[in-house]
Amino acid sequence: MQYKEITSTQNTLVKQILVLREKSRERKKTGLFIIEGQRELSLALNGGYHIEKLLFYPELLSEKELNKFTTQQFDTIQISKEVFQKLAYRDTTEGIIAVVKSKSHTLDMLQFEQKNPLILVAEAPEKPGNIGALLRTADAAHVDAVIIANAKTDLYNPNIIRSSVGCVFTNQIAMASTSEIIEFLTKNNIQMYCAALQASKSYHTQDYTKPTAIVVGTEADGLTSEWLQASTQNIIIPMQGKIDSMNVSVAAGILIFEAKRQRHFK
Repeated sequence: MQYKEITSTQNTLVKQILVLREKSRERKKTGLFIIEGQRELSLALNGGYHIEKLLFYPELLSEKELNKFTTQQFDTIQISKEVFQKLAYRDTTEGIIAVVKSKSHTLDMLQFEQKNPLILVAEAPEKPGNIGALLRTADAAHVDAVIIANAKTDLYNPNIIRSSVGCVFTNQIAMASTSEIIEFLTKNNIQMYCAALQASKSYHTQDYTKPTAIVVGTEADGLTSEWLQASTQNIIIPMQGKIDSMNVSVAAGILIFEAKRQRHFK
C-alpha cells in the first residue's frame, strides 16, 4: 500500500510534532499531544483516544503491526530514518509516533460503575516520574478514578506517558483545585482518608469498604491544611526504619491495596 511520505526533517509537520513534544503550552492550545510506542498507542485507542496522524518508520514497524492501528480514519505517513531519529523521544519507540487528540479531565466527566467507588487523590504532584508511578499503581489496583489536585505538570507530558507505561490512558482521570475536589467528594458522600502525620491513626485500622478517597500529598510538603480540615480521618503508615517518609507512589500503593484487600479485591 502507498502512503504519504516525509523524508525531510525541515517538514512543517515534523516541526509541529517537535513543538508538541517539548511545549506544554502548545499541547494545551492545540488540544494535541504525542504518543510513541505500540503498547502506549494500543492503550490509548482502547481508552477511546482519537488519532489525528500516524507516522511510521517501515524498517522498525511491519505492515502487519501497522494494520493493528488502522481501526480509525487518520493520515498515515511513512517517514525516513532521518525523520524518525529526529522525532523519536525514546530509544524503544518501535517505529511508530502518533499525533493524538487530548481529552477533557473535569470532575463532571467522572462516571462510577459501582456505588462505593475507590478513588486515589494526589495533591500537587510535580515530578513526571512520580505521576507516572501513581498512575501505574492506580491501574494495578483498578481504582475507579484518579483525581489530581492543583496540578503542576501537564498530564500529556511525554515523561508522564513514558513513566506510566501508558496508564495515563487506562485510568479515569480528573483534574481540579483542592477546594473543588473536596466539594465534589463531600457532595457525593465519599469519605476522605488523608495521608498525614497530624492527628493520624494507623492506616490498617480504618474501614475503606464505603465510598472512599485515599488522599496523598508530596513527600516534601505533604497535604495542605484544606485537606486536613476536610479529612474524615488522617492516616499514617507506621515507619520502622530511620526515616519518617517514603516515595508518594509507594505510600499510595500500600494504602490503595489495603483498601482493595478490605474489599476482597473487587
